[in-house]
Amino acid sequence: MAQNRTLSDTTALTEINFDGLVGPSHNYAGLSLGNIASASHKGDPSYPRAAALQGVAKMRRNLTALGVQGFLLPLPRPNGALQDALHLDGSEAAALRAAPWSASSMWTANAATVSPAPDTADGKCHLTPANLITMLHRAQEWEDTKAQLEVAFGDKHHFTVHDAVPSTFGDEGAANHGRFCESHGGEGVELFAYGSLGGKFPARQHEQASRLVARGHGLAPDKCVFIEQNPAAIEAGAFHNDVVSVVNQRVLFTHQEAFADQQGAYDAIRAKFPALQVVEVPSSAVTMAEAIRTYLFNAQLITLPDGTMNLIVPEECRESPSVWAYCEEMMASNGPIRKVVPVDVRQSMANGGGPACLRLRVVCDPATVDPRFLLDEAKADRIEKVIVAAWPEQIDPSDIGSKVLAKDVIAARFALLEALELQSLA
Repeated sequence: MAQNRTLSDTTALTEINFDGLVGPSHNYAGLSLGNIASASHKGDPSYPRAAALQGVAKMRRNLTALGVQGFLLPLPRPNGALQDALHLDGSEAAALRAAPWSASSMWTANAATVSPAPDTADGKCHLTPANLITMLHRAQEWEDTKAQLEVAFGDKHHFTVHDAVPSTFGDEGAANHGRFCESHGGEGVELFAYGSLGGKFPARQHEQASRLVARGHGLAPDKCVFIEQNPAAIEAGAFHNDVVSVVNQRVLFTHQEAFADQQGAYDAIRAKFPALQVVEVPSSAVTMAEAIRTYLFNAQLITLPDGTMNLIVPEECRESPSVWAYCEEMMASNGPIRKVVPVDVRQSMANGGGPACLRLRVVCDPATVDPRFLLDEAKADRIEKVIVAAWPEQIDPSDIGSKVLAKDVIAARFALLEALELQSLA
């Protein structure tokens, strides 16, 4: 392991949440098999303007709490290359027509897997875009995602951005990845969760994809843990591991039924990271079904400047008697999670994405990031102004494929790029 950086280099490292801005084509086409929320809202009208503003409001809160916040941009939609490849002529299934319009890149937890510099052999932060090959509407994303990552993290002295892993192996990015550490800027142990194939719903994260990413990032074997998700959780709708657990520093906040071998998972982590603190939510307190419905675990577990931890959860958690009762009990205890903060991300939730889905965690020195991707209040104002002026207020299922809507969506995204001086990504 290369640990040659100076003390000032190490102390400059901090965790930055890069949230995906919700794109102007946000819609409910129900394209994601195994995503219960997405399937249950299939065909509903969507509200892209409200969705994007909800996301910016969440970013503003975290900027205030943490002092630093990043963002990533919507990808080009509708995707003309995919439209051409599908030979769309009006006779195709609605799902094929909708795929090139998908705004699901807003869930940047799926954008890439990130290994910070203290963990890697060459002392750089490594990012591997997820190939997302299990679902057509997501498999189109990685090349545009990589192009954006290469701009945001273009300092080659500090970052390496890889190609996606070969499409033989399904990879869904940081939604199945976590990192244990004493401090974000210190050396860590990385957790890779994967699913077994052959169940009712597809196991989107393949074990070999996780192992390939770890090797590509130059992670030492004694600093990696590979753990199988509980197949029953996947069948219940936990299509990513971040639907049933979240990691922050020493803490694993997890459902009792998250892993195929729950105690074995704890033992495997503790063997490589002895300081592990498990906060396990018993099924008797919160059922798997209720955990998935409310996305209690699809939360941002953040460390505040004073060292305390907050859990940022969807508003739906406060509306659930069982989930909120557990949260109140947890806050009253002397455990590591001291405060639970509900936020409104209902438009994302209706498509199966909570607060954790909307962000990619990158440990780095903020000074090494392209500043156009770092939020401040003035930039948030500019982004909101564009959203209010250009994002469609509502999209109905019958609008998908419309040339008029396509023109509006393309113009809206370009207006955002202009406001952020990122026209090179058009």
